[in-house]
Parts: sequence; C-alpha cells; structure tokens
Amino acid sequence: MIEVKSKTNSKEFETLALAMDWAKETGEFVTIKINGMELVGKFGADSIVDGKCPDGVEYTWKKRRR
Repeated sequence: MIEVKSKTNSKEFETLALAMDWAKETGEFVTIKINGMELVGKFGADSIVDGKCPDGVEYTWKKRRR
C-alpha cells in the first residue's frame, strides 16, 4: 500500500499512479510513503498568468536563437 497524506486528508492507494493523480487533484503539499521512501511536494504544474509566476515574480525568460 502507498500512503498519501496532506494537511487535511490521508488516503491509501495500490499504485503510485493513483497516488500521484490524487496528490495532483488536492493541490496541496503532500507526503507519499512508498517502500520506505518519502516523496514530498506539491504535485502538478502551475502556469504563468498575466506575465507572473504563481509566486508573483515576473516571468521574463525568452528563448534566444543564434
């Protein structure tokens, strides 16, 4: 069994894929315990909105071609 804990909830899953899918849906920082290891973080991708990163920092990266 794979145990996933967030600040507000805790669940067990049979596969890592199911555990990761649930972790992405929660949108919270989670701990995934599997085979004596722990994976921690907020899973899923954030996006740039109105030229700003999710933490409010301005996104200025541009690909340069030579």
